[in-house]
Amino acid sequence: MENPQHNQLKSEESAGQGWEREVIEKLVFAAIVEQKRTRRWNIFFKTLLFIYLLGGAGVFLYPKFKEEIATSGSGGHTAVVDIVGMIADDKRANAADIIDSLRDAAEDPNTKGIILHANSPGGSPVQSAYVYDEIRKIKQEHSHLPIYAVVGDLCASGCYYIVAAADKVFVSPASLIGSIGVLMDGFGFVDTMQKIGVERRLLTAGAHKAMLDPFSAPKEDEKQYMQSLLNQVHQQFITAVKAGRGDRLKETPDMFSGLVWTGEEGVKLGLVDDFGTDDSVAKDVIGAKELVDFTHQERLIDRIAGKLGSAFAQSISSLAQTTSLH
Repeated sequence: MENPQHNQLKSEESAGQGWEREVIEKLVFAAIVEQKRTRRWNIFFKTLLFIYLLGGAGVFLYPKFKEEIATSGSGGHTAVVDIVGMIADDKRANAADIIDSLRDAAEDPNTKGIILHANSPGGSPVQSAYVYDEIRKIKQEHSHLPIYAVVGDLCASGCYYIVAAADKVFVSPASLIGSIGVLMDGFGFVDTMQKIGVERRLLTAGAHKAMLDPFSAPKEDEKQYMQSLLNQVHQQFITAVKAGRGDRLKETPDMFSGLVWTGEEGVKLGLVDDFGTDDSVAKDVIGAKELVDFTHQERLIDRIAGKLGSAFAQSISSLAQTTSLH
């Protein structure tokens, strides 16, 4: 005859073992899930590292690959360098990149001519002067190499400063060119501050350290001084245009006043030479219809590195440590 107490004890032991087994199964399952998650993250970071290394290899091999493509044509090519957008040190159209592009194009043995593809409202006179001087230098070092400018919608101010150095400038009849002038703009808030009861408190060491401060009344001597600076830069601009265009200019009283003209009027004034496009100039003027873009572009890998920065480096470092531990 079975003992009820004995049966009860066996049931309790079985229940206890079932509970322990269930806990162990859950722990094992959780460990498996965690291993899978860790494996997925390892695969992700390894893939990211592979893409990074592949991009780096692409950046390293790109110039050679580009050169092989450029030299594949037996008849040579026309190099194109963009001057597009605002001209400034921190913009796409900056002197350093444009100059590097021009040098690469000029040093390529298959380059039969260079086209400056211009579509810009202008910008920094300093950046523009750098490029202007470099074009004239390249023309001296590579006297056989023609450098032409082809204007799109707009080539004004600093952009025209640059293209004035080219051998010839081609436009569309509807292009806008010129704006040979210099400006400095700002705002004045003196009356506004008085109306709302705000007092300007300004301390300086140097009588003109706060020159043309927008919150203070302008001083006549400071305005005259700044005007003299603008006049000097303007004269530098005029001198560069005259040197570049020479006797082709049909100078008028308002030619250097800052006005803009259409391409059609620009041809009459001698500010530009003729009508044309990149393709027509390459084919009919330079004689090498194949266009090769030498404009320096921001690489994808540069954008990735710039945005991820140290965070990405830390992730790669963590990946290396994790890999060595597994």
